Amino acid sequence: MRFGRSFLRTLFVSLPLLVLLAACGKQEQGGRAPAPATVTTMVVQAKPWRDTIQALGTARANESLMVTAKVTETVVRVNFEDGDLVEAGDVLVDLSGRVELAGLAEAAASYREAQQQFQRQQQLAAQKLIPAGQLDAQRATMEATRARLDATRARLADRVITAPFAGVLGFRQVSPGTLVTPGTTIASLDDVSVIKLDFSVPEAFLSALVPGQAIRATSVAYPGQDFTGEVATIDSRVDPVSRAVTVRANLPNPDRLLRPGMLLTVEVFQPERQALVVPEIAVIQVSRTAHVFRVREDNTVEQVDVTLGQRRRGEVEVLDGLSAGDRIVVDGTVKLRNGSAITDVAAAP
Repeated sequence: MRFGRSFLRTLFVSLPLLVLLAACGKQEQGGRAPAPATVTTMVVQAKPWRDTIQALGTARANESLMVTAKVTETVVRVNFEDGDLVEAGDVLVDLSGRVELAGLAEAAASYREAQQQFQRQQQLAAQKLIPAGQLDAQRATMEATRARLDATRARLADRVITAPFAGVLGFRQVSPGTLVTPGTTIASLDDVSVIKLDFSVPEAFLSALVPGQAIRATSVAYPGQDFTGEVATIDSRVDPVSRAVTVRANLPNPDRLLRPGMLLTVEVFQPERQALVVPEIAVIQVSRTAHVFRVREDNTVEQVDVTLGQRRRGEVEVLDGLSAGDRIVVDGTVKLRNGSAITDVAAAP
């Protein structure tokens, strides 16, 4: 393609002018200061802080057993339904004991007779009408019949199965007419008024554990609900494989929401102390370093590296880098650079 001489001449004359105008535009744009960034800030203050040890624990019943039969008999009556709440001493199952009932009546009659004979001979002995040895023999007979009566009552009691403690029953495993033998399971019984929570803690925290420490537990079954209790016992041994110690805590469970076998997240609280605490959103984490933007007196910011400690819900402890009274940017940090000017629209609480 060929261009005329006049076109080329016009191009060479106009090109420097265009370059000059572009340079002037850049100079004018570079001289204009950027608008202050709109942010929210807060003043860093010391506040109460409690370090926590986190772990996973398994819930266990305060008391738990499988109710079983002691003798070979036939079930006459079942006095409970699945999931019933029972008190200590409530009769759960009656077993047929007609032979034992007859034996009890016979033993009771023998004891009454022996007792009457002893009372009569006691009167005769007081009048010196019979020898003392005869009275002693009758006393032995009376005591033997009483022992047989007690033994019969004990055998009969084995045929009436009662709850050894208050709790909630599981599914019943027998029906009227079932032939049970020693060891046959009747139902499970759990006392869940208090939950024993067992969890493992690394041995590094052993010195920070003492009975009576407050704990908080949560379950995925009840989102947003906390269950509070305290450390009851610390195991006497450290597991040589996991290098952890087992801790048992007690959790009151009046509403019976927690059940044995549940998995709970546990937080063990250490004694309260004062610490500098900032919101997590104010901290910018880059790899292993963290920094915040501190506000200067001229409403510009400077980037400050900080050392972080423990975290809790939405907050983090600052160990180094800030002092009480420093004002930092909480919201709006993504648009800031070192030296940026800011406008604080609403101080964070």
